[in-house]
Order: sequence, then structure tokens, then C-alpha cells
Amino acid sequence: MKALTPSAALAAIVGDKPLPRTEVVKKVWEHIKKFNLQDEANRKLIKADAALREIFGKAQADMFEMTKLISKHLK
Repeated sequence: MKALTPSAALAAIVGDKPLPRTEVVKKVWEHIKKFNLQDEANRKLIKADAALREIFGKAQADMFEMTKLISKHLK
């Protein structure tokens, strides 16, 4: 896969080096699990902390919507 450069907001989570999209999503999931950001009642919802709020643009996002929101921060 082609390595893509993350935006400054996304780089705060995944680092500033170019990465394939699959690695970016993997690192975002590591961040979500590390800080326990999945909703307790509905595990499909991701609660955004300060770093993820800059990427999502809102307080929470569906896990399926998350990939689309991350794509906006990759070049």
C-alpha cells in the first residue's frame, strides 16, 4: 500500500512519518483501546478525546464512519 502523510491533527496520534492507510487505522485503534474510548453500551461508537475530536470534528463517531473521517486527514 502507498504511504500517506498524516495531517498535524492525525500526526499527534500516529506520528508524522508517512504510513499506509492500514497502519494509520491500526494506530488509531491502539489509541482508542489505550484510553478506553469505546462506548460501554454500544461498542460501535467511539468517544472522542481531545486528539480524536480534531480528527472527527465531533464528540463521537461510529466505527464504520471513522475510516472516512481519518481519510480526510491523509495526503
